[in-house]
Amino acid sequence: MLKIMALMDNKLTGRKDLMCEHGLSLLVTCHGKNVLFDCGSSEKMLYNAKKLGVDLGKLDAVALSHGHYDHAGGFRFLAERYPVARLFIGPGFFEEKYAVSDNCYRSLAAGFDRAFLTERGIVHTFVEGVAEILPGVHAISGFPRIEPMETIPERFVRLTEAGLVTDDFRDELCLALETGEGVVLLVGCAHPGIINMVRHVGALLGKPVRAVLGGTHLSEADPARIRYTVDALEEMGVKLLGLSHCSGDSAESLIRQREGITACHLGPGDCVFFL
Repeated sequence: MLKIMALMDNKLTGRKDLMCEHGLSLLVTCHGKNVLFDCGSSEKMLYNAKKLGVDLGKLDAVALSHGHYDHAGGFRFLAERYPVARLFIGPGFFEEKYAVSDNCYRSLAAGFDRAFLTERGIVHTFVEGVAEILPGVHAISGFPRIEPMETIPERFVRLTEAGLVTDDFRDELCLALETGEGVVLLVGCAHPGIINMVRHVGALLGKPVRAVLGGTHLSEADPARIRYTVDALEEMGVKLLGLSHCSGDSAESLIRQREGITACHLGPGDCVFFL
């Protein structure tokens, strides 16, 4: 049995005694093992975990989808309070990242660096391609950019030795969870494009992606792109879409009108189960 529980999301659903913030955190429990995917923006994720009876001191691994604060900012608070056995991140995770707005560059920093990990003895792995975290649980990065519609907003930039350049999000990774009926895919923001990611994971593992949970960054997409995306995912065999965090109300609304795809939104405390 595979269980996925949301510890953080942008909005509350059923549990009104929990906290929400702009961020994402999902806890994966499988065969008695626990993997935390993303940590939200702050220590609020820890508060939710305690209220939900989740012992974050018993994590087998942590995977961070990319180096933005809303996914990685809570990691410092987690590591300062609990032992973290293993951390999986993408190449380029520690590059300085910014969002451009009104000629200002707003830092999107995760709030920790390699020295922080070294000081605490946290073993960290840069995932280039695929890494099996646990049996049937894969961290995957390196997504081909094929779909012309799936562009990255120009406001996202990173600082390099050559100066500020458009962020290609080479650090973005997802979690692919194998089940008897296909792959359950967890995504943070899907900056490389959710169609690109689903197609790549399916081909890499040789199994269809049956469910996608997390952020897809469709909140800024126009209706044509949203329809195109949902059509493509349905054609690839995706049956369940839990478009939380940065996916947007328009995308969720459209999915709920479809007969071939089931929709859900995982707010803090919400769970889904797979056999």
